[in-house]
Parts: sequence; structure tokens; C-alpha cells
Amino acid sequence: MEIIIAKNAGFCFGVDRAVKMTLEELDKDGERVYSYGPLIHNPQAVEELEEKGLTTLESFEDLEVGRLIFRSHGVPETIQDKAEQMGLSVIDCTCPYVKAVHKRVRAYSEKGYDIVIIGDPEHPEVVGINGWCNDKAFIINSEEEAMQLPKLEKVCVVSQTTNRLEKFQLLSDIVKEKSGESEVFNTICNATRARQDSAAELAQTVDAMIVIGGKTSSNTTKLAEISRKYCNNVYLIETVEELALQELQNFNTIGITAGASTPDRIIKEAVKVMENYNKDEMMEAIESSFKRINRGEVLKGTVLYVTNNEVMVNINYKSDGIITRDELSKDGDVNPKDLFKVGDEIDVFVVKLDDGEGNVVLSAKRVGFIKDWEVLEESFKNEEIVEAKVINAVKGGLTVMVNSVNGFMPASQISMSYVSDLNQFKGKTLRAKIIDFDIQKRRMILSRKAIEKTESDAKRKALWETIEVGKTLAGTVQRLTDFGAFVDLGGIDGLIHISDLAWFRVKHPSDVLKEGDKVEVKVLAFDMDKNRISLGLKQTTEEPWEVFVRDYKVGDVIEGEIVNILDFGAFVRVIKGVDGLLHVSQISKEHVEKPSDVLKLGQKLMVKITEINEADKKISLSAKDAIEDSVEPAEAEMEAEAVEEPIAEYTAVEETVAEEAVVEEAEAEESVAGDDEETK
Repeated sequence: MEIIIAKNAGFCFGVDRAVKMTLEELDKDGERVYSYGPLIHNPQAVEELEEKGLTTLESFEDLEVGRLIFRSHGVPETIQDKAEQMGLSVIDCTCPYVKAVHKRVRAYSEKGYDIVIIGDPEHPEVVGINGWCNDKAFIINSEEEAMQLPKLEKVCVVSQTTNRLEKFQLLSDIVKEKSGESEVFNTICNATRARQDSAAELAQTVDAMIVIGGKTSSNTTKLAEISRKYCNNVYLIETVEELALQELQNFNTIGITAGASTPDRIIKEAVKVMENYNKDEMMEAIESSFKRINRGEVLKGTVLYVTNNEVMVNINYKSDGIITRDELSKDGDVNPKDLFKVGDEIDVFVVKLDDGEGNVVLSAKRVGFIKDWEVLEESFKNEEIVEAKVINAVKGGLTVMVNSVNGFMPASQISMSYVSDLNQFKGKTLRAKIIDFDIQKRRMILSRKAIEKTESDAKRKALWETIEVGKTLAGTVQRLTDFGAFVDLGGIDGLIHISDLAWFRVKHPSDVLKEGDKVEVKVLAFDMDKNRISLGLKQTTEEPWEVFVRDYKVGDVIEGEIVNILDFGAFVRVIKGVDGLLHVSQISKEHVEKPSDVLKLGQKLMVKITEINEADKKISLSAKDAIEDSVEPAEAEMEAEAVEEPIAEYTAVEETVAEEAVVEEAEAEESVAGDDEETK
């Protein structure tokens, strides 16, 4: 095996400078040393510096004392100004090449030029450059983004220092075509170009390329991209432990290049490992180092590269894994580049160990599916309530979805009461409990009824604990029968007997209530052992008789309505729930043979209260006296003088009739006992 190291590999000038400056500060006595963000894009190098005392910060808002290092990628001008305002001791390790870009975009921005930066908008270097033109730069990283730029009158174009030259030239040409006056500056670092050129040159002559560097490092991933253009076997690693020894032992020539943030020692370690292992030792090491994976297993991996159709993932296995577009997300139209970027650590599901080309077939969307099942399994074990969206109504129940998992809710489990129309639930989200769950069989049965029962039991318990005779409760009319109405009090049904529905006679409960009515009722009696509660509706209002005796007295003339006609008289409703007797003798001054001859049901007439029997709750009324009272006094005197003797005679006759009426009334009371309710 021949190992060849690229002519330009490892630490660049800017990185080397930043590391040396940081080490010098760490060797000094004094305040603690902090780095605003990782000093360089190499986890191993950063870890070594942190072991020596460096503290990496993502924000310095709360930093009161200390020495603050600006990393090699540079920072926005606002960050620099803020550190100065806080009085912090700043060590600026910004790469001089990057610093030059800062000055250029600031100058041209002040001249009225629009700034276009070609690079990764999330890369700290690009973020820093944008901060020196008030964060108003147009940042493009693809032909599509370049084509979408608006027409710019005056534009200054710069590049991320670690870009590929071909990419910069292509995109800058597009910008120039879309602009009026343009100033294009190739700000790609010379060391970067040299490193990329030597990697391309070497990749064309070897069987395999090893690219060493941080997987979040832009210049490292670009070295890998360039190497893949010329070599079919490219391995991107951060440490020696990631060397694909089993595969490497099959190659005669192996090239090595490294990113600008990769320490020389890691390059030397990689060479030493490959040179010092013979084939047998290598095979032994390989067998012991590679983990075993199984179909259906969920693994952690690191994104190696992303295209429009697939994602390559390092899963620390003898071969890398591939996530095809249809296995990325539930959304089949999503672009892989919108979901992942190089260096991302992600969870993947092993679909197949070999796709026929040596790659492991992976899935990202199935991880979410598996996790959803695992979450629901915990919900099932803990008897938690879940939100189930109803997809469709089918024979026997409802198909539902909880997160991304399909389930079934039998019709018998939808509600405690019978449900006739299942279609009413389509599209709705129901609170439910999982009552049967099998992750292996992918089966999940849910119940809404279980929640209703739990809530009902809680309400029942609370009701029984607080119920007392005379207490007023709110409820809903559930069912009507011939003898009364059943009211749901919240888990317990109570009965309003027909006699307790109203103060007047009720032929059927439907005359007063209908199912679904919200009512307030009074507890008349209850038996917890028999689970019975007697309720009253009329008791929630004042008894009409009490209203009557409070508001009216003997001698009052009021309007009434004929509600019943008998041979001896008629019953007149004076207020709702209270009827009085108008005896035949009291209907008119003239003799009335039968009340029905002069009266009819529903007729309104004025009557005078002649007697109130509070003990028996009976009222005697007179229509003829009411008429007399309505006559003007002068007219009455004139009539009396004109017909004095006939009136005296009539009075005598009237007294006789009245005596006969009393006898008739007494005889009739028993015969109309069933109608006594009319007077209550």
C-alpha cells in the first residue's frame, strides 16, 4: 500500500495564526480566556484548546470580565462594537484574508453599492462579512439563487474564502449579467485554492482519497467534493478511528488531504496507522472496530453530502448509508437540501443492509414513525389522554390518526351513549385513551368512552359528596316519559315527577320540557344506595298561590280566563297556576240556566274576588259584582231610584238562589274532586 500526502494539506496561515495566538493567551496569567464560537472548525483541535483552559461561548451577553477571542472566521461589526462597549479585553484572531473582505464590503457599501456574497449563508465567515455591510448583503450559494437576484445598478461581489474557484466564477458571471456596474473580487484564499488544486491533482492518480477534517468545516467538505470528481473512493473522516480499514486494505495507492483546520498530528496518525498494520492485523482490527447493524435498527449517523435526490450518511459501518428522497420525509416534495446539511448528526432507520451497490439503505421518515410508536406506547402504559384525528367512518367504528400512527376506535368506544351517525365525527379531533396497543403488530385501539366514563365517575363522586335536600342543581333533560323527566346532573340522572314539573296541572312532561333543555332543579329527596334522586322543577319558582294571596285581596276586580265550564259554574284562571270558582249565580244579574249558555272556554272577563279560603286554597269569584263595581256611582244611584222596588224584589230572589247555589256547590265538590288540581 502506497500512501501519498497532498502537497498542500492541513493548517492554513489564518488557522495556524489563530491557534498560536490563543495558546499564547492561555499561557499568560490573568483573566479567563473565552472564544466567541468555536475557534476553528475542528472538534479535536478545539477540544485540546479547551483542555488547556479555553472556554467556548455562543454568547457573551453576561460576560463581565475576561479575555474574549474573536475566532478565525471573524465576527460582524456590531459584535466587535458591543465587546468594546462592554469594556472586554478582545484578542482578534480573524484571518487577515477574511479581515480584508470585511474592509472591502464596508467601503463599497458606504459608496452605495449592493453587496453580493457567494457562500453558505449559515457559515460564520459569511455571517461575519454580512455584518460589515449592515446585514444587507445578498447571499447566494447556487445558480438558482443567483438567477433569482433582482437587477442591481451597482454591485460589489465577494466570495467566502474557502469557496471553489469554479463555483465563484460561474455565480459571479451570472451576477454581472444581471447588474449594471459591477465590481467582482475573487476573495478565495490563495491557500484554499492551492489546497483544492493539489487535492484534485492527487485524486486523479490514486485508488482512494482520505479527506481529514471537521465535518462542519466548509473547506474540508469542499475538498471531499473535489476529490469525488476525480476518484470513486473518497472517505471523509475527523479522526483515525473512522478509517475504513477493511476497504482501504484493498487499494494499492491512497491519497491524503486535510482541511485548513486539521492539525498535522492527525494527518501523521492516519499515515502511521495505515503503514504499521499488515493485512492480518488490519483485518483483526477491522472486525473488532466495526459495529454490527440490523435491519429495523435506529442508528445515529453524520451527513457526508446532500444532493437534490439523496443524502449520504456515515453510520460507522463498513459502508455508508443512503437516504433516498422518498425516505426523507412524509412530505414527498421536500428538497433534501432543505432538511439536511453536511455535518448534521441525524437518526436513521436501517431499511436494507445492501442496496446492490454496497450501500446501506436508510430512512429518516421511518425514524419519526418509530419514535411516534414509542411515544404512544408510553402514553398507553401511563394511561395518558391523546389527540386522535378522525380520518374516516367505516363499518364498526372510526379510523383515526395519532401523530403519524393509524389507529381504530370501535363504535362501542366512541361514547357512553348510543351514537347512530358515525359520519358526524369525520375530520374532528377527539380526546381518547389507548386501550389496546401492540407495537410489533402495529395495532392501536382507542376509546373516547373511557374518558367519558372517568370524567362521569369523578362528577358522580363529587355530586354524591355535596348533594343535599333543598340544593339547586343545573342539569340537562335527557329523556321524557309519561310519568316525568330524567335530568342528567353530571354523571347521575335524577327524576322530576310529572307532579313536580309545574304549579299547574300537566298532562304530559312534553308540555313543559323537551330533551336537551338546560334546567335548574331543586333536590327533593335522594337515596345514594339505590342511586336515586328526586327533583323538582316547580320548586325553583314561587308557588302561584303564594303570589296570589300576596298581591290580591277580597274585593279586587281582575281579569280572568275561562278554563273549565261545569253545570254549576265555571273555573276562571286569575293568574297562571291559580283558578277560582265563578258560581252560576254570580255570572250575571239575569238568571242563567246553564253557564255554557253565556260562557265559552278561553273567554276573558272581569271578575271580583268575593272570598279567599287560604286553608283550602279556594277562591270564590263574581262577574256580576265586577260589573256593578264598574258602573259610575251617579248612574248607580239613578238606577236605584228608578227601579227601587224591583231591585228589592230581585235581591230577595237572589238571596234564595244564592242559598240554593251553596247547597249545589257542596254537592258538586265531591263530583269534581278530580278537578281540584285546577285550583292549585
